[in-house]
Amino acid sequence: MDISGSSAKILVVDDEPNIVVALEYLLQREGYEVRKAYNGQEALECMEAWTPDIVVLDVMMPGMNGFEVARLLRQLPALELTKIIFLTAKGTERDKQSGYASGAEYYMIKPFDNDVFVSTVNEIMAYG
Repeated sequence: MDISGSSAKILVVDDEPNIVVALEYLLQREGYEVRKAYNGQEALECMEAWTPDIVVLDVMMPGMNGFEVARLLRQLPALELTKIIFLTAKGTERDKQSGYASGAEYYMIKPFDNDVFVSTVNEIMAYG
């Protein structure tokens, strides 16, 4: 993923407005372009016209859950290089396995450490 000359694009998808605002702040502070969606359908609609480098996904959302969004995202050729980070309160081993099976590269548990989250995103952008 080449981010030289432009800021990387990150889509934050969570039905909890406080989490979305916090993540947006952390990511914009690092220089990333951030868009927000509050459910899976909004996320998919956003990605029809805008290709993020990273999607940060919650699992538990109304309508379509994060696992379903990830599986649909993985079926779109235009998004094959997009990385998926699950950021969720669902932390059982089975949940993690479902996350990775649906196409995620990373699975982080809420509550999360801001510095760890930001360094994970920065690492993804630096090394793909």
